[in-house]
Amino acid sequence: MKALIKFIVSIFLIIFLFNQKVFAQDNIKIGLIVPLSGEYKEIGHSIIKSTRLAINKINDPRIEIYPRDNKADPEITLNAAKELKNKGVKIIIGPVFNENLSNLEELSDVIFLSLTNKIIKNPKNIITTGINAISQINTIKKFLEQNELKKTVLMVPNSQIKNEIEEALSSTKIKIKQKFIYDTDPTILTSQIEDLTYYKIRKQNLEDEITRLKNSNDLNKEKKIQNLEKKHTLGGINFDSVIIADFDESLKSVATSLLYTDVSSKRVNYICLNQWFDQSLLKEESLQPIYFPSINKKNYDDFIEEYFKNYNEYPNQLSFLSYDLIGLIYFLIYKNDFVIDEKIFFKESIFKGKIGNFKINKNKISHDLNFYVVNNKEFKKIF
Repeated sequence: MKALIKFIVSIFLIIFLFNQKVFAQDNIKIGLIVPLSGEYKEIGHSIIKSTRLAINKINDPRIEIYPRDNKADPEITLNAAKELKNKGVKIIIGPVFNENLSNLEELSDVIFLSLTNKIIKNPKNIITTGINAISQINTIKKFLEQNELKKTVLMVPNSQIKNEIEEALSSTKIKIKQKFIYDTDPTILTSQIEDLTYYKIRKQNLEDEITRLKNSNDLNKEKKIQNLEKKHTLGGINFDSVIIADFDESLKSVATSLLYTDVSSKRVNYICLNQWFDQSLLKEESLQPIYFPSINKKNYDDFIEEYFKNYNEYPNQLSFLSYDLIGLIYFLIYKNDFVIDEKIFFKESIFKGKIGNFKINKNKISHDLNFYVVNNKEFKKIF
């Protein structure tokens, strides 16, 4: 009887170990839902190319990519996800846009690594991987503390980003002096910033002081008046730094309005959100220095070079992120004994990617970012 039991146990162990070995040899199926046709097709094709670069680096033949075209459409996205699920895919990179996230929560056993940076109202199975507001505000907070900047005005456009910034403020506990919501209409914006900076009062102060000197017996009044006439305003402002939560031409419009009210970046610290090393900022000398949090620039430049070498074209920013996501998935699966389940993004973990450190915890991802300044027509790393 004992011999029979030992024989059965031995058979069970052999079967168990064999199954484990077979499981370890199973293909690692990764879905990819991106626009491959229509207006945004170039984004999707660039993402596919970058994932191929990452797979070649890892050099594990078990990795299989299943790309699907969603045409940037929510309904097509859902149908593509259902198809991939039926093929045994449990983790999908994509979609690219927030609008395509709707209804994906019904596929609760599929993990979506969205390329967006949305941080609020995301279902548990949708993990946004973009450079979100929390990661950026946390990095700005570090800069403010290091430089003892305690009178910061946070300038936020009256747009969708406002809610994301609110969530980031709550999460990071950053200390700011004032939150200022501004209109995106340039004709309204200028008058709003005039109020913020007390421009009219400071301008009147200057006029009054010039008038006073003209009517005074001051022996040096002509020289003093000449110096005053070189100024635009007279009097201090009650903040030492501004965070402008805006991008591209809107960012420049806000900064230009600050300059118009005689609040230059030489006088207060101009800080903005991640600009992905926008080359046009190098030409805006009047706005410099201007600070921003961002990804690892050296790694980004190296990636661009490698991508161009392989494809004779330049990648988009999301390509760099998707390159890292292949490595992130492989890293987490490896740590989980090559089992893909809902736990891999729930456990606290850190992945050192090209962008920087990915911090994974409870189905959320944040990034450790660097901090840069645009000054004298070049990007310089602060930390």
